[in-house]
Amino acid sequence: MKRWTMAALATLLSTQVLGAPKPCEELKQEIEVKIQAANVTSYTLEVVPAGEVEDTNMVVGSCEGGSKKIIYQKND
Repeated sequence: MKRWTMAALATLLSTQVLGAPKPCEELKQEIEVKIQAANVTSYTLEVVPAGEVEDTNMVVGSCEGGSKKIIYQKND
């Protein structure tokens, strides 16, 4: 019984860590690395409040519990 309780507790704690909201700057940096790996040289990433997003096709990330979005725009 003790093992089962410890396993359940460990699973619960690890799930909470995985589901924790990610800070916007950290996520923005991760996205930026992926964009640069694709050899895109001229682009803009911007963190905006979720309510200000006009074109959902530009959203490449969500942070701070969904209250903010990261939008991407390729500059030609």
